[in-house]
Amino acid sequence: MSRSHQSNPELAANCIQTLTGWAPFGPSQERLRRQFLGHLAEHADGWARTCAGSHLTASALVGSPTARQVLLTLHARIGRWLQTGGHLEIGDTSLSAAALREAVEESGVAGMRVDPVPLLLSRHQVTCSGQPTYHLDVQYLAVAPVTAAPVVGVESLDVRWFDVAALPDVDESVLDLITAAGRRLGQRWP
Repeated sequence: MSRSHQSNPELAANCIQTLTGWAPFGPSQERLRRQFLGHLAEHADGWARTCAGSHLTASALVGSPTARQVLLTLHARIGRWLQTGGHLEIGDTSLSAAALREAVEESGVAGMRVDPVPLLLSRHQVTCSGQPTYHLDVQYLAVAPVTAAPVVGVESLDVRWFDVAALPDVDESVLDLITAAGRRLGQRWP
């Protein structure tokens, strides 16, 4: 067992519990759910960024409670508009808490609520610590206060609200996440 896993058994257990109890939307999401659980079964530290090759991450699409708007960040390193998110940290107590922490850190918006039930799962390759790595991303929906004014943080070039009918150039994974958020909110997005 790695040191990071021994240091946060609550988070390790929450990752397994969250994915085990989640009812995915469609067969591709079920395949990802099984892959993520298989990864955690093979790697006791599978949630930690120190797990070489693949590790879990948590992200949140931030939505407005009263409008058809989402908050996106122009990621400084990747150069694309994305939802907020990142690595799980040793102090996180759950996947949803990590997603909320990342949303607050990357947007500067306090007072958000996160739905503890994941929206979607995503597996994508990035360079992490100089090595090709798969992020096994557990994606959530966060709702910001009506008066939320975002602040650009160190990991972003820009952070702003977009109407779902007037999105910037985003990839298909972000569109899928926005569509899932609209489904969760009972609205048709985009």
